[in-house]
Amino acid sequence: MLIKDELYGEFHIEPVLEELIRSKPVQRLKGIYQGGASYFVNPEWNGTRYDHSIGVMVLIKKFSGSIEEQIAGLLHDVSHTAFSHVIDFVFKNDQEDFHEQIFNQVIEDSEIPSILQKYGYHHQDILDDIEQWSLLEQPAPELCADRIDYTLRDMYSYGKISLDEVHAFLDNVIVVNGSLYIKELNTAEWFVKTYYQEVIDYFLDPLNVYGYELLAKIIKMALDKKLLPFSILLKTDQEAMYALKKTNDPEIQKLLIQLHPNVVVKEDNDHYDMHRKGKVRLIDPSVMIGDRLLPASQVSETVRNMNAEAKSRSEKGRYIKVFST
Repeated sequence: MLIKDELYGEFHIEPVLEELIRSKPVQRLKGIYQGGASYFVNPEWNGTRYDHSIGVMVLIKKFSGSIEEQIAGLLHDVSHTAFSHVIDFVFKNDQEDFHEQIFNQVIEDSEIPSILQKYGYHHQDILDDIEQWSLLEQPAPELCADRIDYTLRDMYSYGKISLDEVHAFLDNVIVVNGSLYIKELNTAEWFVKTYYQEVIDYFLDPLNVYGYELLAKIIKMALDKKLLPFSILLKTDQEAMYALKKTNDPEIQKLLIQLHPNVVVKEDNDHYDMHRKGKVRLIDPSVMIGDRLLPASQVSETVRNMNAEAKSRSEKGRYIKVFST
């Protein structure tokens, strides 16, 4: 099967990956927006978990990762609920890892184990410990395929970076002992800047804060009133939204009509209606300096300053005032 990715180009993939891509759990991700509530307040924020999962898989392939690691990359997000990380705000999960908590159960309840077995793989060996795959996952603040893909994909899709910049960055990424690092300091500085455009400027955009806070409130209300079975959140965004609209609960319906792209919100630290402070996400990729790998912040004042500012802004969160719904 030939996969053509908008960012990374064309790749021939193995039959096991082709069958997994066609499976229900992976196909469901076409209906899960990467940005959670973002799409409902800005239709241009329309990246999907499917796009990201395919991207992570082919990025791992590009850097010569094994078939097993490509499988892990493809499947790492299959347990995301409808509306992605909104569920973490419903349950006040500061680590924003609810999808990881239910990952093994979602896998076990699907056809994925039988597909893998058909090709001679055991799902427990590949998926029980996702962190074993060092191209796919690394503890922050290092690089990994997951962080690289969602940063590049979102920022390219939203017009913040060019395809030439994406390719120039990837040309300066190297693999050392199965992990991803950067060859040149200026490339590391570029990625740190781009990453913070993603996790600060985009994640904490006032409109995004509004969408997340409102949708989390709606879902929590529906669950508390037992008007929404949790199982519907294991379907697509569209199916879950349809279920919410069918509740006919006046309080929920009043809130739902406020979830649209024409709302007017602005940051206001003094007179605010909402405040969002999510998980602190910092990046400090190691760079090859001579024959040593050093954190970029050790050799770049620019990176140190960006990290300090990002930490401060993340810990403060974003206060917003709602002017019109």
